[in-house]
Amino acid sequence: MSGRGPDQGPVVVVGNGPVGQTAALLLARWGVPTTIVDARGGRDGAGSRAICQQRDVLDVWSAVGAGEQIAREGLAWERGRTFYGDRELFCTTFPDRGRSPFPPLVNISQARTEQLLDQAVAASPRIDVRWGSEVDALTQDDHGVTVGGRSPAGRFELRAPYVIACAGSRSDDLRAALGLDFPGRTFDERFLICDIRADLPGWQRERRFWFDPSWNPGRQVLVHPCPGGTYRIDWQVAPGFELAGERATGGLHRRVRQIVGDRPYELVWTSAYRFHSRRVPRMRVGRVLLAGDMAHLFSPFGARGLNSGVADAENAAWKVAFALRGWGGAALLESYDRERLAAATENLEVTTATMEFLVPADDRARRRRREVLERALLDPAARTEIDSGRFAEPYWYVDSPLTTTHPERTFSGRPPRGQAPPVVPGILVPDAPVRVPDRPGVTRLRQLVRSGLLALTTDGVEPRRALGTLRRSVTAPVQAHALASIDVEGVLAEALQARRGETWLIRPDGHLAAVVGDASDALEAAARRCLGMVRPA
Repeated sequence: MSGRGPDQGPVVVVGNGPVGQTAALLLARWGVPTTIVDARGGRDGAGSRAICQQRDVLDVWSAVGAGEQIAREGLAWERGRTFYGDRELFCTTFPDRGRSPFPPLVNISQARTEQLLDQAVAASPRIDVRWGSEVDALTQDDHGVTVGGRSPAGRFELRAPYVIACAGSRSDDLRAALGLDFPGRTFDERFLICDIRADLPGWQRERRFWFDPSWNPGRQVLVHPCPGGTYRIDWQVAPGFELAGERATGGLHRRVRQIVGDRPYELVWTSAYRFHSRRVPRMRVGRVLLAGDMAHLFSPFGARGLNSGVADAENAAWKVAFALRGWGGAALLESYDRERLAAATENLEVTTATMEFLVPADDRARRRRREVLERALLDPAARTEIDSGRFAEPYWYVDSPLTTTHPERTFSGRPPRGQAPPVVPGILVPDAPVRVPDRPGVTRLRQLVRSGLLALTTDGVEPRRALGTLRRSVTAPVQAHALASIDVEGVLAEALQARRGETWLIRPDGHLAAVVGDASDALEAAARRCLGMVRPA
């Protein structure tokens, strides 16, 4: 399913939220024209919604010209504090094995993120945006997809080689058209969100989470700082909670006062909702790739929704681009489902475990949680059992058919909270400063990797030989550099734990595909596997 027929138009992206915007921008970066269609009439700028963006997502947005601005406008925070009642249990920080220019986490409203991505979209001549265009039919054949729908002007039909479907969670009809259900669960407990503007000294650079505070007994409260002196407050509330009644009785005002005291505050936005944990059974149906909330829904504790959706978009974009240009084999697009479904499954497991700790299902689970929290007041070892949300982190493709395993660099599971991951094939490589003589605009590794396949060689391996091997093995863009020649500050070699006589092969999305020796046949095999030219067993 590679190649692009002359009768086919641009790739169609269904959904003009941050995931769809990212997919279109990344495709345009690879020279692929796209058409974004969205059923809405335009932007809805209400509320903070998905506010917390992880550093690797900022890096993806940097590749399309928006990451630095989003980071500048956002509020960077570096620690998460967790309390039981009025006593602090622990404080979480976020390691960086390399040296990224981006903070670990940035809070900024989804509405503002979309505006900044809109600016990048508007600047691209390869992206056409069509609001008010509701897709209701997807028909596939051996050469492409026919996308049908309704707009104010009447029926429309688009022909596309591929479709990236990221139309959001309320896309039951489109999922059904693809033969997909959306199994999972909806939690009965309700949650209340308020965006307020207030002066809260000392709260600007940290997330605060309370178990069982005196002002919300038996439940939780989460406070996130946001730009412009605003704060996002999440309360767990009773199942029968009604926002209108809370407003009318003054209960909403009293809730805010319990947090801000007698300081002046402005109520900016409120919403009440339930959390969902759902995932489609597969994320690729022929030439249609599903991404973001259309494919998976997670509870927001840990900020895994939008962050995971952007990773979906990047994974889909480079693989679709390579398929269109004939740079990848049949297994390349197949790997999208394998890799991103595994990521969604991990996120679902992590966030479901969080919700089960936050919202115990029965008296036994409630007693266990209370026992853990009480014990954690005095026993630091018990704090590892507390789950207030494990923060978003990249998925590691250690089991991907595109990854070449290494006999010594093996994956032993996620490290404990606050520790950097091991360096094994499949991980997202750490960022670090680099200097490339013929590319003066490239100043860090993550910029360098996004041009195609990258080979980094250590002492004892000649980069020109590695480059020749790659050029003979694949038709995709390739480059090779001696690690010592570009790692001018020594940060990268230390972060990678690189050894003499190694060649490091890195994918266009920054994931490590392989670590091999000096043998050309090993590098050739790894490169071909990385581009889906080797069918998985």
